[in-house]
Amino acid sequence: MNDADPGPGPDPTTGRGPDPTAGPGPGPDPTTGPGPGPDPAAVRGLRERKKQQRYQAISDAAISLFLAKGFDSVSVAEVAAAAEISKPTLFRYFPTKEDLALYRFADHEDEAARVVLAGRSDGVRPLDALRGHFLAGLAGRDPVTGLNDHPAVLAYHRLLYGTPSLVARMYGYQSRSEEALAAALGGGIEGALGAGQIIAVQRILALENWRRIAAGESVEAVYPDAVAAAELAFGRLRTGLNEW
Repeated sequence: MNDADPGPGPDPTTGRGPDPTAGPGPGPDPTTGPGPGPDPAAVRGLRERKKQQRYQAISDAAISLFLAKGFDSVSVAEVAAAAEISKPTLFRYFPTKEDLALYRFADHEDEAARVVLAGRSDGVRPLDALRGHFLAGLAGRDPVTGLNDHPAVLAYHRLLYGTPSLVARMYGYQSRSEEALAAALGGGIEGALGAGQIIAVQRILALENWRRIAAGESVEAVYPDAVAAAELAFGRLRTGLNEW
């Protein structure tokens, strides 16, 4: 049997195959060269997606081990083996063991700042934008709001809040969230004070929701109280941070 490429089939619009007497077709235009190469922006975008996928895969492998054995019982060498990479490569992606577990928070570091900036472009005041975003998160059962009872989410939160070194490391993420939000609010001492209060409110609301669900209450039972608590909290912020 001939394994050679049979070439193009008949033209579906005519039923005829290619003209056997025709040449291979026109080559590159000699006046312009071989044509444009890959779009550099597209290449960079593909590389970035692959990089983020690698981060996610390594973090997922680590979290699976942490959930199965406990954070303190898993070595970095075990994580590297599970992710099929060397320890030096792992440390190029994640400088500390704690960062492996907290990577899921990485996308949320500047979330409040992004919400403020997006709202401002639409003429929405910062506190109104943040309030709306948090309420939408509650309605959508976003794990960041603490209002989510999926077993995997509950297990991850138990790991996080039950491991002192992870709790301590999480404050670093919150500090960077405050810095980004402070800049979005205009910077200076006023921006820093406002950002500190806002991030603290969001953390307290989420932690209270998680505690109630971890204690056995259903999402449906907690949801009305979570909305009421959020409205109360943002109302208090509005009283003290009327500038925004």
